[in-house]
Amino acid sequence: MGYPLYFGLDGAAPPPRSGAAHATIYPYGPFKAGDGGSVLLGVQNDREWKLFARVVLQRPELADDGRFAGNATRVAHRELIDEIATASFASITISELVRRLDEAGIANGRINDVHEVWNHPQLAARGRWDRVPIPGGEIPVLIPPGRRDADDVRLGPVPALGEHTRAILQELAYSDADIADLRAAKAI
Repeated sequence: MGYPLYFGLDGAAPPPRSGAAHATIYPYGPFKAGDGGSVLLGVQNDREWKLFARVVLQRPELADDGRFAGNATRVAHRELIDEIATASFASITISELVRRLDEAGIANGRINDVHEVWNHPQLAARGRWDRVPIPGGEIPVLIPPGRRDADDVRLGPVPALGEHTRAILQELAYSDADIADLRAAKAI
């Protein structure tokens, strides 16, 4: 909220809610390709707009179109840019869209679903997976963000149902007799 926060200074009208898009920069946010894949992109200045128009949209006539000169004007024409981008991206794959954005030097990141994240080659290449024991085997676990490797984090085994019940109840000052009564009542 750094920059948009100042729009509301001293009671001034704040920018409209914009979800994953940006309230004061456009185009900025998620866009869908023709094959259903999505990418988050950000055109942050006039130089990038010109590259976006020429390389990504493949509409060079839009690079110097007065309706899109300056960020404030692009924000004012957000719906028109959406129509143009939607039409342009409808006929290409997400891979082609990302290729064009990279070629133009436009900040972007593909939006992956959970399965794509799970199988992302970068996670394997960076050694971000470890394994932990569970009752009856083991499962893969993702090393928490901000950690360099498995040696930098404690990933213990998943306990069996009831494995630590006695120790927890003893920490809560239950006596052995209290615990026996709970077992007899099938409460634990």
